[in-house]
Amino acid sequence: MERIIECVPNFSEGRNMEIINSIVGTIEASGGVKVLDVDPGEATNRTVVTFVGSPEAVVEAAFQGVKRASELIDMRHHHGAHPRSGATDVLPLIPISGITLQECAELARKLAERIFCELGIACYCYEAAAYEPRRKNLAVCRSGEYEALPEKVCDPQRKPDFGPGEYTDAVARSGATNVGARDFLIAVNFNLNTTSTRRANAVAFDVREKGRPKREGNPITGKIVKDEAGNTVMIPGTLKGCKAIGWYIDEYGIAQVSMNITDINATPLHVAFDEVCRAAQARGLRVTGTEIVGLVPKRALIGAGRYFLGKQGRSTGISDEEIMKIAVKSMGLDDLKPFNPKEKVIEYLIEDEAETAARERLVRMTCRDFAYETASESPAPGGGSISAYMGALGAALGTMVANLSSHKPGWDDRWKEFSDWADRGQDVMRSLLALVDEDTAAFNRIMAALGMPKGSDEEKKARADALEAATLYATEVPLKTMRESVRSYELLKAMASEGNPNSVSDAGVGALAATAAVRGAHLNVRINAAGLSDREAAERLCAQAQEIEAEAAAAEAEIMQIVNSKIR
Repeated sequence: MERIIECVPNFSEGRNMEIINSIVGTIEASGGVKVLDVDPGEATNRTVVTFVGSPEAVVEAAFQGVKRASELIDMRHHHGAHPRSGATDVLPLIPISGITLQECAELARKLAERIFCELGIACYCYEAAAYEPRRKNLAVCRSGEYEALPEKVCDPQRKPDFGPGEYTDAVARSGATNVGARDFLIAVNFNLNTTSTRRANAVAFDVREKGRPKREGNPITGKIVKDEAGNTVMIPGTLKGCKAIGWYIDEYGIAQVSMNITDINATPLHVAFDEVCRAAQARGLRVTGTEIVGLVPKRALIGAGRYFLGKQGRSTGISDEEIMKIAVKSMGLDDLKPFNPKEKVIEYLIEDEAETAARERLVRMTCRDFAYETASESPAPGGGSISAYMGALGAALGTMVANLSSHKPGWDDRWKEFSDWADRGQDVMRSLLALVDEDTAAFNRIMAALGMPKGSDEEKKARADALEAATLYATEVPLKTMRESVRSYELLKAMASEGNPNSVSDAGVGALAATAAVRGAHLNVRINAAGLSDREAAERLCAQAQEIEAEAAAAEAEIMQIVNSKIR
């Protein structure tokens, strides 16, 4: 698995685009990273930059970004609505794939040390990179913000993990950078129909995990209650893994609850939204929309969309794009400005569009173009890809009947039953669509093996080995198509017998399409297996294919009997 990490530095400049572009340009110029998002905020005077790459490339890009920010941003003149302590205020490393959080923590500590040693900038290590438990909390590291640094750098209890021990010119100019490692978090602002920061703060304190100080008598002006050790007694909020404050945004003319969801498994985005709505309503306020700062993982929007569809009693067995549209509208993600998932969802931005287009060349075509491409003199796409597509259409028809049944008037109490079937149909359809291009890729692998040199004995052996491996792969792919197509019969049978009776013919056509996929793919298994030198493997694969086709024939006959009886 490729090792990928994400870095989301927050720079204390959100108004001067020349400075912002220079810092981002320096990050990109370091090489090996991809900048996914640049999100400047005028009111906060802060820019959130998101970039990804290999651990080595990301760490180098992060260092160069910090260096450039220290040259361009003078913290002695900085003012903004967001808490901050340095020109590069926070610098978290986040594991995406092939690397652990602990490994990111070690990288963060080494990065912090380098920033101080080479640039003279004081650094605190927070979250997973913290050297002491209390500094896991970013708020502890940033307490007092930039203005408190003259005292903190000299205080043995509050001094940076890497710092000069005195208030130097470098600290005065660049402040202190908080370098950390954390899991993916969602930075989100909930828009309120008020201009009151105090009321927004009250909602934030209601919901954030830390809660609010307990007071004697009046909950606002009463004396703060202390425990026996002299610590403030807190009344916890309702949302686990959430930090929040209230503020007023002059740019929008509204107050917001600004939240970091640091544990999206404990508190999914839609749960936070609903709870902030509840807390706001209890105080006579209303959430008018939601603003995602930076990027969001796809699963957060899919989870939200499925949740709101469930609340409406509607099927969730629809495309991811449609599910995300529901999430956007349900939470008002486009309240302040347009929300485009292609620009805000991290998986879409990490994805190399050119590589994906090459990998999914056929399924990205229009139906017309696919037909003409098949009809051309090129041998691919051929029967294997067409079989996979037929299977996808069969599953799609069963999914359609499930969705129609879920929305049938008078069947409201059965929506979940049909929604679950539609979800299963979507899963089968996605698998078969992937096999459309995989079958053509398998054919191309055989052609590549045939084109290998065969002058020497070594070259002949290498060519023969490559051809055998490619032929085996080309036999296994249509066998996968057969297995996946057979999965759709259970759905189609249920829809023929229990689904919307007006769509029973669609279930029948779906069964015929699934059988065409199975039988067509079986032909491809046989013709490719014939080219295998390993006859034992060839016979085993052909025997499996024969069993699957027999299973398909029996399933189709049963479904068509149901369909014909209902049509009569």
